[in-house]
Amino acid sequence: MEDLQKLENGIISGIAAQDTLTGLEDLRVAEVGKKGHVSLLMRELGKMTAEEKKEFGPKLNGLKTRIMKEIAARKDELEAQELNRRLQSERIDITLPSPSENSGSIHPITQVMDEVAEIFTELGFSIAEGPEIEEDFYNFTALNIPPHHPARQMHDTFYFPEDEAGNRKLLRTHTSPVQIRTMMSGPPPYRIIVPGRTYRCDSDATHTPMFHQVEALVIDKDIHMGHLKWCIEEFCRKFFDLNDVKIRFRPSYFPFTEPSAEVDIGCAFKDGEILIGEGDDWLEIMGCGMVNPRVLENVGLDPDEYQGFAFGMGLDRIAMLKWGIPDLRDFFAADLRWLKHYGFAALDIPSLSTQKSGGRSPRDRGSSSSPKGGRPPINKNSGSK
Repeated sequence: MEDLQKLENGIISGIAAQDTLTGLEDLRVAEVGKKGHVSLLMRELGKMTAEEKKEFGPKLNGLKTRIMKEIAARKDELEAQELNRRLQSERIDITLPSPSENSGSIHPITQVMDEVAEIFTELGFSIAEGPEIEEDFYNFTALNIPPHHPARQMHDTFYFPEDEAGNRKLLRTHTSPVQIRTMMSGPPPYRIIVPGRTYRCDSDATHTPMFHQVEALVIDKDIHMGHLKWCIEEFCRKFFDLNDVKIRFRPSYFPFTEPSAEVDIGCAFKDGEILIGEGDDWLEIMGCGMVNPRVLENVGLDPDEYQGFAFGMGLDRIAMLKWGIPDLRDFFAADLRWLKHYGFAALDIPSLSTQKSGGRSPRDRGSSSSPKGGRPPINKNSGSK
């Protein structure tokens, strides 16, 4: 049996000389690994007499324990040194000035949602939310949409597979189901808006499979079309920054309202631009009407006691109109160049207190009125619901 003290001193000196974790691991394997120097010595115990085992066994075990302890201590030192090197090389000087140009921006859809919410909450509305995966009753049946209606067909609606009972859930095609859930949650009055994502099987320059809507609902006693007209006019005046808004209501049909109307706003098409509030042209921006008595009955309300109105519009569409964005699909393309062009500064939080005459004052790049860039040509149908 070789001199164990001399062997120990040599191994410990080798441990101290290691300056990398890889080298330290190689030394550990070479000395105390399965085929290491110390491990081979311990195997020789089997060839010794009982007296020799009694003498050398504890010495070899003690040697291995001390070597492992030295390796663990050196490993901690090397890891600490590596961490310090990384902290020095990867540190950030937080005293440096911020970049001259902000790298992030608020998406136009987020901005228009905030603006719409600000306007309607100022008018006394609250914001309601609901599930995007809906049941047929809330999305169609309770809204007086008959079984044969085209909106129920698979070419227009995203359906999930049938469950054990044969029922199929779906991705909501509008935010109207939240109105049904609200009316079934407690007694009137209700005055809510419902912004959110909706889904339909459609895709072109003015339609996408996933888009955003906001719908409004007011239910109370003695509600009439005059209340509806004032509410829509006030919204358009504030949203499009118009002191005097020109609006017309055209008779239309929706299963969930009676009477129903399409809302057009006065505009002009000039030099490839659309000018809201000017000229003799008209642009459709939303649908509206008085809540159908059958819908009230479906949610357990007496239509002889309560009346109300509802209207809805595409948030993506009114954003296109306000800021001159020609293609709806660009909203979801994740193009950084587009986001930098049409995006808003992070602190541009819409507030009616910043408005003049019910609208937003023009802004430079980074304020809250409109994104950078002019108004590209917009199709006359780009504002329809």
